[in-house]
Amino acid sequence: MAQAVITENIAVPRGMKTFLILWVGEVISFFGSSLTGFALGVWVYQQTGSVTRFSLIVLCAELPGIVFSPFVGAIVDRHDRRSIMILSNLGAGLSTLAIALLHSQGLLRLWQIAILAALLSTFASFLRPAFSASVSLLVPKRHLGRASGMIQTGQATGQIASPLLAGILLLAVHLHGILLIDCLTYVPALLAVLSVSIPSPAKTADSATKKPSLIADAVYGWKYVYALKGIFGLLLFFACANFAVTISNILITPLILSFANSAVYGTVLSVTGVGVLAGGLLMSIWGGPKHRIIGVFLYGIVLGLALIFQGIRPNAVLIAASLFCAAFTGPIVNGSFVPILQSKTTPEVQGRVFAAVRLTSWSSVPVAYLLAGPLSDKVFEPLLMPGGLLASTVGLVTGTGPGRGIGFLLMILGVFMLIATARAYLYPQLRNVEEELPDVLPDEVEESKAPQRTAVASESQGGDLKLDSLSTDSMRQSG
Repeated sequence: MAQAVITENIAVPRGMKTFLILWVGEVISFFGSSLTGFALGVWVYQQTGSVTRFSLIVLCAELPGIVFSPFVGAIVDRHDRRSIMILSNLGAGLSTLAIALLHSQGLLRLWQIAILAALLSTFASFLRPAFSASVSLLVPKRHLGRASGMIQTGQATGQIASPLLAGILLLAVHLHGILLIDCLTYVPALLAVLSVSIPSPAKTADSATKKPSLIADAVYGWKYVYALKGIFGLLLFFACANFAVTISNILITPLILSFANSAVYGTVLSVTGVGVLAGGLLMSIWGGPKHRIIGVFLYGIVLGLALIFQGIRPNAVLIAASLFCAAFTGPIVNGSFVPILQSKTTPEVQGRVFAAVRLTSWSSVPVAYLLAGPLSDKVFEPLLMPGGLLASTVGLVTGTGPGRGIGFLLMILGVFMLIATARAYLYPQLRNVEEELPDVLPDEVEESKAPQRTAVASESQGGDLKLDSLSTDSMRQSG
């Protein structure tokens, strides 16, 4: 096993200025994408009239970004991240333009949407790790939580405003008009990336001379994460959370519409967006708890309780309040977890690490898309219809009739999340991840001169990783 120790100058982050420029461009682009997502979702549902088919279209949009993420991470670490961000924005803009042109000519079909949505997902899968891996090189470590909060705030703003504006624009300029507006929002995102300089991470001597295969690089990112037992435990926890949240997101529409009208449903969605915005603003100002892992456990508890209260009664106010609380803690958990990941992994491998994180934590999402409809329609809804097997027992608490089976399913998911959170807390490597894993970023970054940093890497030719700063026993302990 060859060991390389080198000392290099690392480019100095210029405070928050470069990040702010990139952030503004991406927020504008995200707003346009939110308009398209809402309007295109309405169009697809109107064309199919089927929740199952709609879910499959959404699955086509999500799956490529998950499946290809390890290879994407390897490519991000091999090449200039600024160039990748430029090409990703350009590719996504052209894909959106293609949808707009097809619709304007009356040629748009569902299979075309599935293919182009998969392309959009692929370009986004390049953009996300490239941007996330660049943040730790642009923002001082003490501001990583605030940076994450700002990203969440920008996304929440689009989440609140886009449904209202898209509804008006659908009547005024129709779907192809919204798609063209979305294309234009990629322009400021491109200009933002073109106007800044993004530093490259320091390279170890081995990585500078050895050129492993793309597959070896992709596997390396996953092995890197797996070797960090606390981080890997976090990813399994988030896989559980994403499973529960995805099913909730799919079923919240039929749940609310089972007892209320579309106006109530729209109001509930807006309340959810307000929760994300409030949580993002809090993180932008606060920066998160001193012990960031507390933010992760808080999210698990709140999400579990929120799911239980979403399902327990057919009450719009109760559901809206539950969704607000869960949405409010979303930016807190992201502002807690992402800085942990950024500060515990070396910038050189963060593209592969963020891709491996996405693959692991989102691996449960396709399963949730496939199970949500059948579980609701074939299992839980019949159980709580009048005369159903659980009508005289569980039905005394939840009520019976349309939507009550969905409510019971959400309650089960809530209990599942509370158990998963308790199990995560009882896993020592996860609970003590901030203390057991050393930081690889300096506490402070001086802008007047570039600090010296020593990089230590131990690699084998096959891409296996040994973290010399951790004991072998602590890496091998299982939960």
